[in-house]
Amino acid sequence: MLQPRTRLSDDDLRAVADLERRVVAHDGGRLKIEWEDLRDRSGERTNDLLWFEGERVVGFAAFDSHGGPAVEIAGMVDPGARGRGIGTAMLAAAIDVCRERGSEQALLIVPRASEAGRHLAESVGASLEHSEHALRLDRVPAEGVEDPATTLRAATAGDVPVLTQVLAAAFGHEPGHLLQSLRTSRTLVIEHDGEPVGTVRLTRDGEVGGVYGFAIDPRSQGRGIGRDVLRRSCREFFADGATSVRLEVAVDNPRALGLYTSIGFEPVTTEDYYDLPLT
Repeated sequence: MLQPRTRLSDDDLRAVADLERRVVAHDGGRLKIEWEDLRDRSGERTNDLLWFEGERVVGFAAFDSHGGPAVEIAGMVDPGARGRGIGTAMLAAAIDVCRERGSEQALLIVPRASEAGRHLAESVGASLEHSEHALRLDRVPAEGVEDPATTLRAATAGDVPVLTQVLAAAFGHEPGHLLQSLRTSRTLVIEHDGEPVGTVRLTRDGEVGGVYGFAIDPRSQGRGIGRDVLRRSCREFFADGATSVRLEVAVDNPRALGLYTSIGFEPVTTEDYYDLPLT
C-alpha cells in the first residue's frame, strides 16, 4: 500500500534505513539518498513515498531539489518484493506528485548497473538527461601546497550575483534558488588575492562529508586553486571526525574527475538521470 509523507517519522526513517541496507547488500554500489534532507522535511508538501506490505516498508521514493528547479527522484524496492509492479506504481505516483507540485523538471536517478531501473524509466517515455560518477574518499588526503592567497569564507546573500556568474561559467547554466541554498547549507566563497573565483557547498551527514556545487571560474582554472580547496575541505572533514567524503561528477567532465581521483577519491557507481515526462 502506498503512503505519501510530507515529513518522515522516526519509525519511517528507521524503516527506510533498513530498506537501504537490504538493497545495497543485494545490489552493491550505493543509493543517492540524502539523509540530511530526509530528516529535515518542511512538512508543507509531499516529499516522500513509502510502500508498505503489512508493517514492513518494501518501497521508497524521495523528492529533492537541492535548491534548484529540477526535482531529483531516488527510489528503491526491496529485492524480495520485486516483480510485483511496486516500482511501476511508485513511479506513476511520483510523476503525479511532481505534476501537482508544478515541478519544472523531474529526474529519476537510476544506477547504471540496474537494467530494471533503465527499463522502468524508458517505459514511461523518459530520456537520458545526463550521467554522473559517484565518488568516495575513505582516507585523509596527503598534505600539499597551501596557497595563502586562496581563502574561504561563508557566502552571504550579497554574494549571490557573483556566485551565479561563477556557477554559470563553470557548469554552462545558471543555478536555481541559490539564495535558498545559502540558508539551508554551508556554502563558501573561494577567493584568490581577495577576488571571488569559486564556490563550494559542504554538508555533513553523521560520519560522511559531502562536497557539492564545487566550481572554479574557468578564467582561474589551471592554477591549483581547486586542488588546494578540495584538499583543505577534505582534511577538515576528517579532522572533525568524518570517516569518508563523497561527491558526484558529470561523466563528461574528465578534468574534474582527474582532479578528484588525484586527491584519492575512488568511483563507487555511475548514475543515470532520466528526464521524466510531466506534460
